[in-house]
Amino acid sequence: MPTPSMEDYIEQIYLLIEDKGYARVSDIADALSVHPSSVTKMVQKLDKDEYLIYEKYRGLILTQKGKKMGKRLVYRHVLLEQFLRIIGLDETLIYQDVEGMEHHMSWEAIDRIGDLVQFFEEDKSRIEALKVIQKSNEEQSNND
Repeated sequence: MPTPSMEDYIEQIYLLIEDKGYARVSDIADALSVHPSSVTKMVQKLDKDEYLIYEKYRGLILTQKGKKMGKRLVYRHVLLEQFLRIIGLDETLIYQDVEGMEHHMSWEAIDRIGDLVQFFEEDKSRIEALKVIQKSNEEQSNND
């Protein structure tokens, strides 16, 4: 299993390749706000662990293992954002909270959250009903 730091790199590399068609060390360093030498060290480790193929001065490509993991990590990130929006979290907190949550949850928990998000997305009136409950609870706690 990749470490949280490895996951961040794999996710970012996957996103860069999806967006630009490639991921250079400098692009990864900019996206993650880290020094290029740190990126090079991590990329070498990810190469050793067969998540990508790295050739110095030539760039890198994700292996099938890396693509699968990258896709899964992006899914997890997007899913947690959707979940936090559904439960009414303020938009300014979502990114920070997702970053804090995503590496500390089991894939089974992610799957259950996926089920819950799907339940709410299938019928938007369920989201509205949740908002009514939340508003009622807020009013009740304000009156206490």
